[in-house]
Amino acid sequence: MNSLTHSRLSGLYILLLTVASAASAHAQTCLTHGDMDAPVSAALEAAARRYFDMAARGDVASLKQNSILVLAANFSSIEAAVKDNQANFAGAKTQPRPPFLLKIEGDKPLERAEFLCGVFSKNGQTANSAAFVIPNLAPGSYGFVTLELSGAQKAPTVSFVLQLQGSDWKIGGFYVHASQVAGHDADWFADKAKTFKAKGQNRDAWLYYLQARELAAPVPFMYTQITDKLYDESQAVKPGDLPMDGNTVDLVAAGKTYRLTTMFPVAVAEDVDVVVKYQAADVSHTAETFKDNMAVIHALVSKYPELREAFGGVVARAVEPSGQDYGSMLPMKEIK
Repeated sequence: MNSLTHSRLSGLYILLLTVASAASAHAQTCLTHGDMDAPVSAALEAAARRYFDMAARGDVASLKQNSILVLAANFSSIEAAVKDNQANFAGAKTQPRPPFLLKIEGDKPLERAEFLCGVFSKNGQTANSAAFVIPNLAPGSYGFVTLELSGAQKAPTVSFVLQLQGSDWKIGGFYVHASQVAGHDADWFADKAKTFKAKGQNRDAWLYYLQARELAAPVPFMYTQITDKLYDESQAVKPGDLPMDGNTVDLVAAGKTYRLTTMFPVAVAEDVDVVVKYQAADVSHTAETFKDNMAVIHALVSKYPELREAFGGVVARAVEPSGQDYGSMLPMKEIK
């Protein structure tokens, strides 16, 4: 992945990126709320609120009608998100965060569109800046608006990517993002990560930093001063023996070797569990796969006992080459 995805923008990299941006300014630009014309900012906020009102009413048909064609043709995930969040949306009041205006010129989509928005210092991002990295984005004008919801059960944010078509801002993306998991926000997970780091429990710290970063941004393709800071802090505890960044790790369990592909935290009710995925040739024989899952869970906690303090349970998921998987969960107190 590009360094925008994984690191803060600072020092010499900022200088190089500034030069590169100046050379390709005709291709992609970003305007913050303070940079764009007031009518444009007002139109973006009004469109986001109008579309949220449709979602709050459960009016999926109108949302689809007001979407760009490529999104309308694949609308099932948005329809599901609207239905799943009706309890959160109903009666919620919205407060828009300052919008962004993204522009691409040219005659074909950019394989990797990168936008630097706002003012950057010599140390990287500032409080009001942001970076967006969006793959395969077609030429055009786009708005990005995040609405904060008050009065909602889980206090999520709802973000819209809007594309200007004629004089109308159409929906190009719809994202519902929880501000908390298991009753805790990004700051809580970051503080816990620091506590684990102080104890030398770097694996726990790394996994909690992952959750903190996920909660800190309303969409996965947006990077801010906060997410960059969390990334920098996480690098100090990055373990070399966990599966991450496409690297696998072998785990011996019950006389077999399992290839672990990824680990990440997940909220289950009020608990935080850890998920581990591993390669499997076939998961159709569920009884055997269940045994493998149990073996992986026990071996994982035996190898990394610090997980006991950080997580309420472990979920092992065997994944076929086709992507089909089979998972099993075991509470930490039952792992002997």
